[in-house]
Amino acid sequence: MRRRTFLTSAAATATAFTALGAGFGTSPASAAPAPLELPRPTGPHPIGLATLHLRDESRADPWVPDERRELMVSLWYPARSASATSAAYLTAAESTTYLASAGFDLPPRLLSTVRTHASVGARAERTRGGLPLVILSPGLGMPRATLSVVAEELASRGYAVAGIGHNYEADGITFPDGHTTAGKVPDRSHFPRLGLGRAADVSFALDQLLSGHGQLPCGVRIDAGRIAMAGHSAGGFSTLPAMLRDRRIRAGLNIDGNFHVPNDVPLDRPYLMLGIPSHVPGGPDPTWDATWPELTGWRRWLSVEGVGHLSFTDVAPLGKQLGIPFQDLDGGRVAALTRAYVAAFADTHLRGRPAALLEGPSPLYPEVRFHRPGP
Repeated sequence: MRRRTFLTSAAATATAFTALGAGFGTSPASAAPAPLELPRPTGPHPIGLATLHLRDESRADPWVPDERRELMVSLWYPARSASATSAAYLTAAESTTYLASAGFDLPPRLLSTVRTHASVGARAERTRGGLPLVILSPGLGMPRATLSVVAEELASRGYAVAGIGHNYEADGITFPDGHTTAGKVPDRSHFPRLGLGRAADVSFALDQLLSGHGQLPCGVRIDAGRIAMAGHSAGGFSTLPAMLRDRRIRAGLNIDGNFHVPNDVPLDRPYLMLGIPSHVPGGPDPTWDATWPELTGWRRWLSVEGVGHLSFTDVAPLGKQLGIPFQDLDGGRVAALTRAYVAAFADTHLRGRPAALLEGPSPLYPEVRFHRPGP
């Protein structure tokens, strides 16, 4: 049961996740569901996807110290045209590992059959000066692919997106030699170490992505002056230590992650906190209230009605297709809302295009609440 709890990460309740597991369990494993498909991106660009294997020889893995730190990175990008080879969502082993850890009564390889909107080997769109980059870090236990809805949306709008698979922190990371790892984080008491470790992962990944300028797969080129980071849950609270460690990250977005690293150092760069209904000023998570005064640059605090902790991931739209009402709000609606606000944040701070969506309540998304507590 420990891994099931971790899949919700810091901000979710065990009750909500148990309900989700029970919902999936209503679909007999013997009944093959209709093919699942990610929501179609709204941007004008076809999407390419490349996979990178990175190894940091200078650092031991925090969870398996006799190994060097290794990462798998999914790199989505705008392509000139799609290739003939569709990109996979998860490998069969990743799907099996994740679903088993979560306790879902579904065909083990189901998530390896999810249809994406990216293709492998597609040539990158030509850009002057390189593409703006958004780093994505998933929740604890969650494969990096579970943020594909956001990644594909951003890539379709002209961004490079690097989704980081932090080894032994996800239930399902397949490496080029074919072996697949599962999570090994012992318990929540290790979350501060996890956040600092992910900050180091992000800096190392940026070093590799930028040093490979002109040599990345398919002609991808990244603009080192336009980098942001967004994360969900554990990936969300890791954005703060990552930004404090690495000034190359110009803006950060925490999606429903409790903060587990001391927040006593001011951050003078743009930061957005986006959470579930309970993530409000004076709510049950005091870490958001404690962090807010330390955000001394552009800042926003938003919550969304009718959603749960995992709603901001691909679980919401895929759950809808399986007939599972994970949250009160429609799963497709949650996906559209999440990618709209993440894209607005990226456009504002990486492209200098201020988005009205971030200036106050919008009739387009009345579920979103803006909070402006005191200093």
